[in-house]
Order: sequence, then C-alpha cells, then structure tokens
Amino acid sequence: MQYRTFGRTGWQVSEIGYGMWGLAGWTGSEREEVDQALNRSVELGCNFFDTAWGYGEGLSERILGDLLKRYSDRRLYVATKIPPKNRKWPSKPDFALNDVFPADYIVEYTEKSLKNLGVETIDLQQFHVWEDGWADRDEWKEAITKLTKEGKVQAWGISVNRWEPDNCLNTLRTNLIDAVQVIYNIFDQAPEDNLFPLCRDLNIGVIARVPFDEGTLTGTFTKETTFPADDWRSTYFVPENLNASVDHADALKPLIPADMTMPEMALRFILSNPDVATTIPGMRKLRNVEANMAASDAKGLSPELIQQLKGHRWDRTPTEWSQ
Repeated sequence: MQYRTFGRTGWQVSEIGYGMWGLAGWTGSEREEVDQALNRSVELGCNFFDTAWGYGEGLSERILGDLLKRYSDRRLYVATKIPPKNRKWPSKPDFALNDVFPADYIVEYTEKSLKNLGVETIDLQQFHVWEDGWADRDEWKEAITKLTKEGKVQAWGISVNRWEPDNCLNTLRTNLIDAVQVIYNIFDQAPEDNLFPLCRDLNIGVIARVPFDEGTLTGTFTKETTFPADDWRSTYFVPENLNASVDHADALKPLIPADMTMPEMALRFILSNPDVATTIPGMRKLRNVEANMAASDAKGLSPELIQQLKGHRWDRTPTEWSQ
C-alpha cells in the first residue's frame, strides 16, 4: 500500500481508502462478510475509512466503530458525514442553510456520530451535501469552530454534489475546510478544471469518490442489468442512464491492457493524479478488497494510456435521478 499526505492535516493516508456506503443500504451486504472484508483491508494497509450517518441511519458508523475496537493498536482515520436535515440528496440552490445544516443540528449529529463510532474525536467530519451559496453564512462557521475547539472534530470537509465540482469553491476559500470529497473517475474528469487547482493552492485534501461510476466502470453491466427495488441503484440506473453508461464503458474495453481489468484501470487512472490523496471504492467482498488494494503499488498507468483515457471524459449535468 502506498500512502499520501492528506492536505494540510499532514495525515499519511492509504491512497486506496474504504467507502462504506455499500455496507448499509445496498443489497448483498451480510455482516460477517462485511467484517471479513474490513479486516482484510486493514491487514493490506488501508487506514482511511469513509462512512456517514446517512448510511443506514448510523449502521455503517457502528460497523466502523467495531472495526476501530478490533484494531485499537492501528492508526485508522475516520471520515463521516452530517446528513442534510431535510433528508434531500443532493441539495438545491434554493435550499436555505437553516433547513439543511442549522448550527444546533451540526452539533447534534456530530454527537450522534461520536457515539456510533465509539470515539472521542472524529478525524474528518463532512457535510454530506453542499451549496456554495452558503459560503458566507456565519452559522455553520461558528458551529464547526466550536466543535473543533472542543476537540470533537479534527478536520472538516465537504462532500460535493454529484456532477457539481465547482459548487464549493468559495466555501474552500474561507480556509475553514480541510478536505473535499468529489466524484472523480475516467468519465468524471471535470474536477481537474477548477477544483483540483484550488485544492492544490490551499493544501486541501482530495477524496475521489465513485471511482467505478457506481459500477459502470467495472465493465460488468449490460443494458439488461437490473437491481432489486430496495437497492439504491434501481433508481439511479434508469434506462436513460444505464444505456448511456454501458455504451461509454464498452468504448473503454479496447484500451484495457492485457494484464489488467477495467476496475484496476479505473483505479490506476485516479491514482495517476497526484492531486488525489485517496480514493474510496465501495467494497463488500474479500475478493474486491484484495483486487482494489493491489492497485496501490506505485506503478500507475503509462502516459500514453492516460492520454487516451482523457478522451473518454463524459461531462454530465444533474438530473432528477442522479441524486
């Protein structure tokens, strides 16, 4: 496992982290298997775990809390998120800050996460949605300053809405935010335009989420793929999205090196960008943990392949189903 400096925090985090959404709220997640996968990730050098209260209403946080107890001798970094009070993902420009993240609510849900995780301080507390129009509001600033002074949170971050990487730039310039979590993968390259250069200038840690484009970049989906009704992906992969996603993924297949899988190529594309501190694939099975962790070996992709993959950038705009 290779490690990278997480912005101004100075933390040395595994460049392959662990995205814990899929452990609570998706189909096919059995607790015993989940724990085995998490244990294996630690054994392979993973030390950055991203969860949220919204993943199973605290279930994912409690699963992580149990992992922390099992590996109390290891330095594992915990990142979680405050859910929007109105429970609407993503936020919209006309949403009022007081309806989404009022000051007392920020404190309340930080306390809930501390209890779920079984820790006295959260390494990284993030806002699960965001609007840059809130950048100048004092309420959230005062709340996070209070929690930091009390030692309950070490660093603060923003999880940027899907396909809106610039919807946080003014907020980052307040100098109160230490990390930004954004969708970045072979298709979603827009963060390279404005977000990554600003993070570089401000020394803000970058978490690249959705490295496999919700599964499209595993190369296993077809236009006939379906998901159970209680699986979030059943509402995301509507025909309009599934068909286009499969077409874009199929166009990548001729570029996959002979000794590589599409998921490995997808991870190595992200790791080839030094602006990224860590990427957080969702992993529920041992084989996925072992395959994904193995992509962190400092080998990267050839400059020629990276340039070819740059040509597969797919700029999209938020829709009612993109959540």
